[in-house]
Amino acid sequence: MEETMKDYEKELEASFRTINEGDVLKGTVIGVNEEEVTLDLKYYTQGIIKAADMSDDPDFSLMADVHEGDVIEASVVKMDDGQGNILLSRKEANSVLAWDVLTGYMEEKKTVSVKVSEIVNAGVVAYLEGIRGFIPASHLDVSYVENLEAYKGKTLDVRVITVDREKDRLVLSAREILREKAKEEHDHKVAMIVPGTILEGTVESLQPYGAFVDLKDGLSGLVHISQISQRRIKKPSEVLKVGDKVKVKVLNTNDGKISLSMKAVEDQQTEEMEHIDTAQYGSGESVGTSLGDLFAKLNIK
Repeated sequence: MEETMKDYEKELEASFRTINEGDVLKGTVIGVNEEEVTLDLKYYTQGIIKAADMSDDPDFSLMADVHEGDVIEASVVKMDDGQGNILLSRKEANSVLAWDVLTGYMEEKKTVSVKVSEIVNAGVVAYLEGIRGFIPASHLDVSYVENLEAYKGKTLDVRVITVDREKDRLVLSAREILREKAKEEHDHKVAMIVPGTILEGTVESLQPYGAFVDLKDGLSGLVHISQISQRRIKKPSEVLKVGDKVKVKVLNTNDGKISLSMKAVEDQQTEEMEHIDTAQYGSGESVGTSLGDLFAKLNIK
């Protein structure tokens, strides 16, 4: 009971605190309609934010985006709106508070969701914390996007990469997040490949130190020059050319990279053929299998 009384005394003190125009107040939403939001300020009177003073975002909707129980910070515009309430503006508070929040997002590398509201020259516009942000076309995807119209109204996961309050400049990017997701998916697929598996692939490039083999499903691996042939060769082009279909054995999948061997397939082909499950591959079928078949058996998409 004593604790309750203390809480009551604190609320009573707060209700008589001095409030001035320009102050930023925090309140809890207790009412929402299409014209305004009503806040409980723990003061002797309530706060009112008109719809026009909530956000510059053209897609913002009081009824859809504001709910009872939400906590909102807003600046005092007038101590009396003519009906005994304090008139507030969230937009004005945002001009002060939002930039600090955005700076925090940038420093934390926080991922946030935004909705593209406008297509502009060389990019798109999306609002974050009520501030107009620009996403360059080069930061919409891992590669440059030419058809910007396809992004109108689309919701994107982005990070803040530039915050300049003095120049009113906010720049967002989806590219790094997409790169990270692609790497996670790639590394997961690589991790599911068991060393010792024999796969079929296509030679996609030749380097002095070996050959890169396309294994499909977005994966490729390296056959080191020492693992290409039983005989010693000075360069991969002595026995391979781009486009060749080859069978390779997975040696290891360390650090998200796939090391392959053609020589090991030759060494073990006879032995491997003897142990093929005829019920799975059929009598006389090739020892190699595609990466797609492997992932299908593992239910990897």
